[in-house]
Amino acid sequence: MGKMRTQSAPWRAAAVLASVLLVGGVAACGNSDTGGGGTKDDGKITMGFSQVGAESGWRTANTISIKEAATAAGIELKFDDAQQKQENQIKAIRNYIQQKVDVIAFSPVVESGWDTVLKEAKDAKIPVILTDRSVDSADKSLYKTFLGSDFVKEGRLAGEWLVEQKKTASGPVNIVELQGSTGAAPANDRKKGFGEAIAANPNLKVVASQTGDFTRAGGKQVMEQFLKANKQIDVLFAHNDDMGLGALEAITAAGKVPGKDITIITVDAVKDGMQALADGKFNFIAECSPLLGPQLMDLAKKVHAGEEVPARIETQETTFTPEQAKEALPNRKY
Repeated sequence: MGKMRTQSAPWRAAAVLASVLLVGGVAACGNSDTGGGGTKDDGKITMGFSQVGAESGWRTANTISIKEAATAAGIELKFDDAQQKQENQIKAIRNYIQQKVDVIAFSPVVESGWDTVLKEAKDAKIPVILTDRSVDSADKSLYKTFLGSDFVKEGRLAGEWLVEQKKTASGPVNIVELQGSTGAAPANDRKKGFGEAIAANPNLKVVASQTGDFTRAGGKQVMEQFLKANKQIDVLFAHNDDMGLGALEAITAAGKVPGKDITIITVDAVKDGMQALADGKFNFIAECSPLLGPQLMDLAKKVHAGEEVPARIETQETTFTPEQAKEALPNRKY
């Protein structure tokens, strides 16, 4: 036995050397400076995407747009649903870093608390794209670009429409506000824009403002509370259609006529919201388009290739009255 071991030693040493050379060769081939080292031999880009959740019709349409656009663009998509929890998104991003994807994109649940994980992605040389929602990081080098709507503008458009509608009001106009998820960029910004716009008329006053978490159930529950606590409600401003649709149920149950007894303004313009607008239950919607997929995939290819892209890319959107909703609904994609 001892003799056999001695004879096999040179062969064993050669095998170990060959193994080391082989591993070294594989490691060298897998290294890439353009992304995070995740580029395969076929040149296909891999994107890790962390979605907020599935809290609304808007979010569902957004997810479908991203998945379909990735397939069309030939980009391999690793998708994660954060279920509206920041800790889930941070975990997903760290998983994408470990997997060495080429590009990371995500729609942040809240604005704050991202610097550490974004620094980890930057150190791994993986470019990050923010979609739909931004972050409040002072270091703008932590992400390549932000693709999304101007939420302050959406709130302002809603407020400006109301100011015009109520310009002849001689007495107080009581407004209740259904806010989006606490700390989320669209909730913060839509509240800000709306508040700035209605300041033009001192008769317009927000008498109650509370989060409904962007959900129909939340909108219904909070609106029920508003109706019990406030004898006179003239206007509802909901930060998205889904909360407005939930509020419709509460308003109807309270014996009031939505769209007449209470003027209803929302943001998004998803199909159910547009139908409520066309039916006269809503009065005005500021659009926020969820169809960001094609633009996102185009940006992913550019940042992966090392191209310079604008730091801020705004989606094109409009507003709708009931008549405009009737015209748009037959061709509405979401």
